[in-house]
Amino acid sequence: MRKPYSLKSGSPYPHGAKASENGVNFSISSRHATHVELLLFSSNESPEPFQVIALRKDKHHTFFSWHVFVEGLPTGTWYAWRIDGPSNTRETGLRFDKDKLLLDPWARAVSDKLWQRAAACLPGDNSAHAMRAVVVDDRYDWEGDTPLAIRSEKAIIYELHVGGFTRHPSAKVKHPGTFAGLIEKVPYLSKLGITHVELLPVMAFDEQDVPPHTSDLGLKNYWGYSTHSFFSPHPGYCVTPEQGTHLREFRDLVKALHKAGIGVIMDVVFNHTSEAGADGPVINFKGITGNSFYLTDKHDKRIFHDYTGCGNTVNANHPLVSNFIISCLEYWVREMHVDGFRFDLASALARGEDGSVLQDPPLVWGIELSEQLARTKLIAEAWDASGLYQVGNFPGYRWGEWNGRYRDVIRRFVRGDSGIISEVATRICGSSDLYQHQHRLPISGINFVTCHDGFTLNDLFSYNEKHNAANGENNRDGCNNNLSSNCGTEGPTRNPAIQALRRKRVKNAFAILLLSHGVPMLLAGDEILHTQQGNNNCYCQDNELSWLNWEKAKENADLLHFVQQMIRLRKRHTSLMRRRFLTGEILEERNMPDIVWHGLQVDQPPRWDDPETRILAFTLTALAKEEADLHVILNMSDQRHAMALPPIPERVWRLAVDTAQKPGQDIIDPAEQKPVAENRYAVEPHSVVVFENAKQELAGGGDSLSKLSAHFFSKFTGLKLADTAA
Repeated sequence: MRKPYSLKSGSPYPHGAKASENGVNFSISSRHATHVELLLFSSNESPEPFQVIALRKDKHHTFFSWHVFVEGLPTGTWYAWRIDGPSNTRETGLRFDKDKLLLDPWARAVSDKLWQRAAACLPGDNSAHAMRAVVVDDRYDWEGDTPLAIRSEKAIIYELHVGGFTRHPSAKVKHPGTFAGLIEKVPYLSKLGITHVELLPVMAFDEQDVPPHTSDLGLKNYWGYSTHSFFSPHPGYCVTPEQGTHLREFRDLVKALHKAGIGVIMDVVFNHTSEAGADGPVINFKGITGNSFYLTDKHDKRIFHDYTGCGNTVNANHPLVSNFIISCLEYWVREMHVDGFRFDLASALARGEDGSVLQDPPLVWGIELSEQLARTKLIAEAWDASGLYQVGNFPGYRWGEWNGRYRDVIRRFVRGDSGIISEVATRICGSSDLYQHQHRLPISGINFVTCHDGFTLNDLFSYNEKHNAANGENNRDGCNNNLSSNCGTEGPTRNPAIQALRRKRVKNAFAILLLSHGVPMLLAGDEILHTQQGNNNCYCQDNELSWLNWEKAKENADLLHFVQQMIRLRKRHTSLMRRRFLTGEILEERNMPDIVWHGLQVDQPPRWDDPETRILAFTLTALAKEEADLHVILNMSDQRHAMALPPIPERVWRLAVDTAQKPGQDIIDPAEQKPVAENRYAVEPHSVVVFENAKQELAGGGDSLSKLSAHFFSKFTGLKLADTAA
């Protein structure tokens, strides 16, 4: 028996457990609680507390907060709460259960070692199977690190899963599937050339939150969209979570990425929690502030409104909840040096307390206007699971949006659909139809072709149908409208023609994405042809179906090289990273239009309304005289076309990219590029061709070439050759 620790009344602020030289202050907010107990444990696996502290209302209660200071208590002590109060779910929505062990919502580090979700779904004591939090020492040597401030137009985002990135044996890291394991792969990310990683959820989540038939197969929640502790890194990604090292291990990752010049964007899930609906577990919020944290039916508060498809919807625009969320985001920026957030099902955060869609939701604007988040990237998945679709119309101005419109039309274009080149051109130019009328910018659109949710890029061109039987839901889960193409055979094939077409389409998708205005986002593994064998919903597959097989980096070294070089091409052309929309107007610096569109002939515009058109070309003028212009030809038709190139005074076109060429010749370093003979090039079907020009005198051709150049230049620009700047 250890001697009980002495107590003081403590302070209501800050919430959570805050250690000092003299002990630890605990504070939790519960407006309607009538009795509160703090339980202290020796370890994360201790079945019984070594001290139970009953808080007195006359001494440990201030407004909504219950608080106590435990003198001399060391960091590394584990703890949980018990809270009692009224339980009248129909009328008030309160769900107090005096026997339930509750997690601190403000906990900085938690353990799920003893966790059994089923026990938390039933009334009564679950202390032997509940999660615990730990008092942390939050001191850390950042070595001068601060959040990065990479301008959005220069950003190239790489979406990855912390566990799956290094869990495969081929990763050959010391600690697979952890923050530490990812640190070992920072050189790979740096060589790839991306500027930001977007981490699938790394806030502590419930791995047991899957349907019963899925759980019966031994599967678990792998992606992590089931958060319960918004201030704690996920213990499953830590090497020594039993020691409460969560903060240090995550900070080590952030610091390592920052040293490589790579920013960290967190995928955050504030639209719902792992407590699910009325039959779901009591983990924290239900047993603390259940009547305010979730949206419930106004006539029967036992009923949870579900706009997320996950059983509940966070009441994000309630003042206390909004404050909780903003404080959490500011914490991750201030204390963890995170550079940005991607908000899962962000449109759910725009709903009011009755579920209606708010024109100016306080939470969304509160996030945008927070001074601590002023340099932080904010990205919305601008829809929810109940049909609210806000792409191009998400509240606020600083927010970026996952551009689902871009994804869909580029998928269709690359697979060979016709009659869509007008929208393709709009998407490539930054989706001005979605953003310009609101005075937003091309960087408002996060362009992507694939993400974690859906087919990988390899599978997008290998399967017509989803193959999700392994999830245990009879292939009912996952999206049915994939806009994919198997190129002639469903799944793996040894047919060389199909293999070549699939590989070419993968390169086409990468090329178009990295040639588009806006912010490109790549899915981890696409650059080495990662496959999920046609499964487009691997949320529960913590196994080799989802894990990146690093042997594929060797097998597909040519594709990896192509992607690396395409990223480098993007970075050397500021014309691809404009902050403003293209207009077709003359650039003063060059006396040329910023963009010119072409059809099959350089002196003719594209056939915008032709339902059969599958070819598009454009010339991008460099912003500076010393920089190369770009000429891009996108031929998604079945025919080969001999294409003329637009003459530019005192410049020579050189082939930079041709996705139809064999490896090693499909993308060419500027130092090895050669002039294109006679300013014409044969463009193969289903291919992307890119030319860069060099500033020099045109070689050969005499007066006839000069006259021809003047003729075509005048025809496609409306200018006279003599009028251009030298």
